[in-house]
Amino acid sequence: MIIKLQERKYEILLLALMQHLFIGVFLTDMAFYTHAIWPVNMLFLGLGSIFLFTGKHSWRHWFRNLHFILILLLPVGIPFFKDLSWYFTFLNINYIVFFGFLFVEVLRFLVKPGYINTDIISASICGYMLLIEISVFSLQFFQYRDLASFKGIDVSSPALTFMDLVYFCSITFTSIGFGDITPNTYVTKLVTAFIGIAGQFYTVVLVGILISKFSSKN
Repeated sequence: MIIKLQERKYEILLLALMQHLFIGVFLTDMAFYTHAIWPVNMLFLGLGSIFLFTGKHSWRHWFRNLHFILILLLPVGIPFFKDLSWYFTFLNINYIVFFGFLFVEVLRFLVKPGYINTDIISASICGYMLLIEISVFSLQFFQYRDLASFKGIDVSSPALTFMDLVYFCSITFTSIGFGDITPNTYVTKLVTAFIGIAGQFYTVVLVGILISKFSSKN
């Protein structure tokens, strides 16, 4: 059973990322989402990422395992510390580090093998979803420091703020840009610009990697 899960680790991680980012499509009770679903989401996401590090014992992976315990506890504290801005600053920084570790691990896999299979495709999509996760929590860091950082963000609950930023980062990455949410300070304008460039750069590099692997296979 463990071996089969290990073989499907990128599909499992992709499923975990998709449910974490877009489960709001199926929910209307934001209080329930914040108190119950979010902690469960992070547990599922953490378990989905475990298989990326199976059999590896470097200091990075030990740090990631210890850090994951903190990641699990942070959403649990939201109902109790939701009025403390420093708590969300701490939460966002730790989420950026967590998803950054996963993104680096996925990139390390993408550039190594000289072939294309389902793992490569799944890992490629995982990398895209991880970039969105990193971007969301980066922008959320600024949003909680200054509520005027964006126009059009719903700040009535942490869940709605998160979902609005998932939407904003997704349309920024895809270059759609409806304009209903806009950065409102020079810091968030520049960070948003950087996020858009990073998304385009990842896409271009990924296409180059996939073409190279396909050519090598042929």
